[in-house]
Amino acid sequence: MDYYGIGFSNVRLPNNSRSYIYKYDRRINTFPEEVFLHEFLHSLERNAEEYGYERPELHDYEKYGYKNESLIGQKKWYTDYMNKNINTTNGKIGLPQEIYTLKPAKSTNFEYSYQMKEVFKEPENLIEEMKEILNNLINHFKEIRSESF
Repeated sequence: MDYYGIGFSNVRLPNNSRSYIYKYDRRINTFPEEVFLHEFLHSLERNAEEYGYERPELHDYEKYGYKNESLIGQKKWYTDYMNKNINTTNGKIGLPQEIYTLKPAKSTNFEYSYQMKEVFKEPENLIEEMKEILNNLINHFKEIRSESF
């Protein structure tokens, strides 16, 4: 989550289109969006800490009686965490509602930003979308061809 004080989250996906992560299988992928949500919540958690809000640590779910369940992972914990709906003897805790409307507390969070490469540009019209589909097909067939030799 934090790299030399810069603060970023990095989720890497393999380039192989036949990888199991691109196909939903209830035995393998439980709540597959969970990793993206988890990293996003770390960003909100850090912002809340920098603004001085009290909140539980994202990784302390077991401390509050939550568990990692099959099929849904930690969905209940994340839902209650985001809605400040975690029951304690002192009342409900979680992320404060205000954190969803606040920018990161430190201007340094923006000093290391950079423009992403053109590779990551989303298609803006039908022609660009068709080009992307054709390029993906061509790359897929090249992969198959190189693996068969």
